[in-house]
Amino acid sequence: QVQLVESGGGLVQAGGSLRLSCAASGRTFSSYSMAWFRQAPGKERTFVARITRDGGGTYYANSVKGRFTISRDNAKNTAYLQMNSLKADDTAVYYCAALRFVPVIIPTANQYDYWGQGTQVTVSS
Repeated sequence: QVQLVESGGGLVQAGGSLRLSCAASGRTFSSYSMAWFRQAPGKERTFVARITRDGGGTYYANSVKGRFTISRDNAKNTAYLQMNSLKADDTAVYYCAALRFVPVIIPTANQYDYWGQGTQVTVSS
């Protein structure tokens, strides 16, 4: 059983940066791959980034490659999403997700085991 709580969202101007955090409960955090998804108003929830359980592998949506960086600190039971060079179309609710057993390189949203409540990121232009 894992509970996830996102934080760090807010309002930022285009071109700026923001770092999101995902704090996880439980003593088996290191057994889970962690990911970030986002959902803009009226849009479907889409994949942003994933990191393997040991942090050795990362995967990104093409729309954020070179701008976003996912990381984790297993000692702190926390995953992060560093967002740089933000654009107006990055505006969305960002969700943290955890997955124990990874069946494919880029799992779909419905394959994840646990989800946080989301944190709003608004990029103004």
